[in-house]
Amino acid sequence: MTHQLAGTGPVQTEDDRPMSATTVAPPAGRTDGTSGGPVPRRVRPPRWLDLRLLLGVLLVLGSVLLGARVVAAADATVPVWSATGDLAAGTVLTDEDLVSVQVRLDDVAGQYLATSTRPEGWVLGRAVRAGELLPRSALEEATGLVQLALPVQAGYVPPSLARGQVVDVYAVADPAVGASGQTGGDVDLVVSGAPVQAVTGRGDGVLSASTTTVQVVVAVPAEDAAEVLGTIGGRGLVVVVRSSVDDDTDLTPAGAVPAGPTG
Repeated sequence: MTHQLAGTGPVQTEDDRPMSATTVAPPAGRTDGTSGGPVPRRVRPPRWLDLRLLLGVLLVLGSVLLGARVVAAADATVPVWSATGDLAAGTVLTDEDLVSVQVRLDDVAGQYLATSTRPEGWVLGRAVRAGELLPRSALEEATGLVQLALPVQAGYVPPSLARGQVVDVYAVADPAVGASGQTGGDVDLVVSGAPVQAVTGRGDGVLSASTTTVQVVVAVPAEDAAEVLGTIGGRGLVVVVRSSVDDDTDLTPAGAVPAGPTG
């Protein structure tokens, strides 16, 4: 505000003076213009934390790999053939004799027949029990054997006769057994220890009778087939089953007369 006094010029009061900014000098030793106080520093984690983290990751990975190997080893099974029933030596194998099973064999897997190999037509060189894995060493080529069909009255065939069993076959000069007449002669053993390849023609109904003819197919050496047929000579046949596929002994004494019909 300006006042004018008598005899003087205009007088400028304090309120009319121009304003000016007051500059405060920074404290001694600071030139960046920031406020005072300590400068913050980045906190670095201890290096031992990095080492523990690395060891933990390695332990987890090791556990996963070890568990995977254990599971893989437990599931390291191979498919091989197993016998569905008792099979005598000399049996010519068919697909019904074997079943595929998954087993763990490790280093001995090569000793057994894998399912990638079909065993049909091979001959067993030794007996194989039901459920037993089929060893390669038990297989032989079907050379020198023929399948001989023998007609036998049903009453002279054991009801339990089945493929794979071992039988002895006797010729009996008795019309009741199926002989064409009184041919004379005693009871003769015509086939000894032969494996049964098939049994057909046996009825299970009420119309079946002991006189029904059953065809029993056995495997014999080719050079013996003619002799077997000649020894039969029109006589009736009686089949005797051995107690075991491993039994190589004759269960019927020489000259013994087989029992009568079983049904």
